[in-house]
Order: sequence, then structure tokens, then C-alpha cells
Amino acid sequence: MPQYQELPCGGQVLDIDTALKDGILGGAPELGDAAAGDGGKQPVELRKMMDELDAAGDGGGDEAVPAVFICPISLEPMVDPVTLCTGQTYESANISRWLALGHRTCPTTMQELWDVTPIPNTTLRQLIAAWFSRRYIRFKKRSADFHGRAAELVHALRGTAVPKRQPLKGQARVAALRELRSLAAAHQSVTKAIAEAGGVGLLTSLLGPFTSHAVGSEAVAILVSGVPLDADAKAALMQPAKVSLLVDMLNEGAVDTKINCVRLIRILMEEKGFRPDTVASLSLLVGVMRLVRDKRHPDGVAAGLELLSSICAVHKPARSLIVSIGAVPQLVELLPELPTECVEPALDILDALAAVPEGRIALKDCPRTITNAVRLLMRVSETCTRRALSMLWVVCRMAPEECAPAALDAGLGAKLLLVIQSGCGPELKQQASELLKLCTMNCTSTVFISKCKLTKTIQ
Repeated sequence: MPQYQELPCGGQVLDIDTALKDGILGGAPELGDAAAGDGGKQPVELRKMMDELDAAGDGGGDEAVPAVFICPISLEPMVDPVTLCTGQTYESANISRWLALGHRTCPTTMQELWDVTPIPNTTLRQLIAAWFSRRYIRFKKRSADFHGRAAELVHALRGTAVPKRQPLKGQARVAALRELRSLAAAHQSVTKAIAEAGGVGLLTSLLGPFTSHAVGSEAVAILVSGVPLDADAKAALMQPAKVSLLVDMLNEGAVDTKINCVRLIRILMEEKGFRPDTVASLSLLVGVMRLVRDKRHPDGVAAGLELLSSICAVHKPARSLIVSIGAVPQLVELLPELPTECVEPALDILDALAAVPEGRIALKDCPRTITNAVRLLMRVSETCTRRALSMLWVVCRMAPEECAPAALDAGLGAKLLLVIQSGCGPELKQQASELLKLCTMNCTSTVFISKCKLTKTIQ
């Protein structure tokens, strides 16, 4: 059959079956894809197929979605394509909204529409359904294979494989765990298969005082990959011996292992039965701060800051311990170099540490506190501005004669006036006004005007 069929009027139309068979729109169908050529009789609705493929990160398999399937308005694959009189095709719901707004032009060409009735594009709808059906069938086959392999690995590690064998040990155990981790990382749905095969209990049992870091790092990576952890699993993971192993790997493991240990500890902290004293460990806090200071790995910095912020929130006695390991000057020094998304959690930690006397003293004694805090005003977000103002208020109140002039030298006066005149909330403006008043009480009017660089404005 030819790829194009001649029309009596002399034109040509694309033949759907041949186009799919010859791979014009996304590759030839594989064996078993019997349903791929029949877009109207799919066992699963087209939208449901698209959503499931998208959630799994497999929207087009190894191929990009053909451009002809994409709606020019939403830039998403179409489910119910309709064509306007200009020849442009859109998703029915999108073009209906466009027309409902009173537009009488084509969104793509901006031509005036002489007929505003969209015509269903049955041919294109069949092609889209067939193309996604083929992707969906392949995806389901791969998923079944991955799920089966994950279950095999779990049973081999547990010693419940058929025929009966001893649980894997040594390098064979490490290799199996590494493969299981790779499967879980590449295919989110595999995590459910791991849980159904009894993998959570297995992985929990592998963590203990005699566990090697090679085994422990792989087990922890799988546990934080999205495997569902119930209350019993979390309670088991909170046993002192298991937490001790996590702390050891946090201090001595590779960067990825450290990040995974931090993430697992955060997951455990969300459990109702979590004991706050579990994180009151100098070794744990030192390991987290070491991860935060390693600017080569932004993911580690973010994970470490999130854990420290959680610890400050749930276990107030730990704040003094965090101050004792030198966290305040280290965090202050890091502020100008942190990614934007990490600045707010870092300021949250410093704000929490300023609630204890040792933290306030450490903030005042750090030579970069004033400079770095002033830089952050009106730079990242209103929350960051509020936290930075709190830091400046703490140090200026502790030593107004020393810190207020230093803050003005760093440009605080102009920044405070900017905050007061901005659209920030009334509480933040009030905070800025009080800090500005404190600064003016510790310097003359002439000095204040010069420090705020207001001379030209006054003249």
C-alpha cells in the first residue's frame, strides 16, 4: 500500500496504517504491538496513558513526541485535536477557551477567522492514539521486566528465591544491592515492587554495627529512593546501632552516601515517635557541617542545611551544641556564596541559634556578620530580609556603640530606608524603623546623612 492515497480531485492524504508501519511518525511497531494501529480501541484512555508515561518520565520513550502532535497553545500533546479554517490544529479545550475570550483570530497565524467552528481532526487523533499506545505498551513491558528483576534481587538477598538458596553475601550482596539501587533510581515504580517483595524489612535488617559501608551505602540509597517506609520500618531504623552506622557513613562515606544519610535522618525526624535526642550528637552535627561547607556539591549543601534547620526546630537543646562546633561563623562566611535556594534555610538556622546566648555572642564576634547581613537586605526574599534584619538587630543591641557605626559603614542606613519605602509587610517596616532609630542614636546627624549617602538628595 502506498504511503499516500490519491484523491479524485488530484490531492493526496497520508495513509494512517502505512505511516505507522513505516515509522514516519515515530518508528516501526515492535512485535506484540498489535493494538498500536488502532487508536480508537485502546484499553486505557489516551489521557491516562499520557499522564502515566509522563509521571514515569517516559513520555516519548527513546523518541521525541512528533511536533505535529503538540498543541501550539499549551505546548502539550493533544488528546482531542481540532482544526480551524486556517488549517492550524489545536487541542479542543485550548482553542475553545481562546474563542470564548472573544478572539476571532487564529492564535498561530493571527489570521482573521471567517469560520469559528473547529473541525475534529479524526486522522490526527488516531495517529496520536496509535503512537502513544505503542509507547505505553513498550513502557508496560519494560516495567514488568524491571519489577520482576527487582523482586528476584530482593528474594536472592533474603534467601527466599526459588529454588531455595542461601542469602547472598560478600561482593555478591553488594552487587545485588547496587543493581537494585540502579533500578529504583531509574524507574520510580520499582520502589513499590521492592516493598511488596519484603525489601524494606531486608534493607532495614542490613543496617547494624557490623555492616560494611559498602553494603550500608547501597541500602541507604535504596531506602531514600522513594521506597514506602511505614511506622514499624522507621522505628527499626531509629535503633541506636542503626543511627550510629548512619553517623559513621555521614562522616566517612562518599559524598552521595553522606547526602543519602542526611536525607534518611530527615525522613526519620518526620515520624511521630522520633526521639529528638537522637540527633543531639556532636559527631552527627560535625558531619553535617562538613557536608554544608563542601561547596563543590550543591545538593549536599542543601540537604545539610535542611537537616540542621529541622534539628534546630525540633530539638532546642541541640542549638548550643551546633554553636559549640563553630557553626555560626561558618554559616555567616558561606552566606554570600550560597545558591539562592539555600540562603533562606541558612538564615533560619542562624536565627534559631541567635535564640541562645552562645549564638548571639558568636554572631557579634564574627567579623563578617554585619557585612553579609546588610548585603542580603532586599536581595533574595522578604523572609530573608526579615532574618537578616533580626541578625543585625541582635548584634547592634549587644554592642550599639561598636556595631551601629560599623553597620552604617556597610550601607545599612540606605538599605533600611529602602525597606521602609518598599512594599514589604508592616511588621518588617517596623523592624527596619526600630533598627534605624538605634543606629541614629549612636551617631551624629551629619555622620548619618553621609553614611546613608543622602547629601545630594537633601541639597
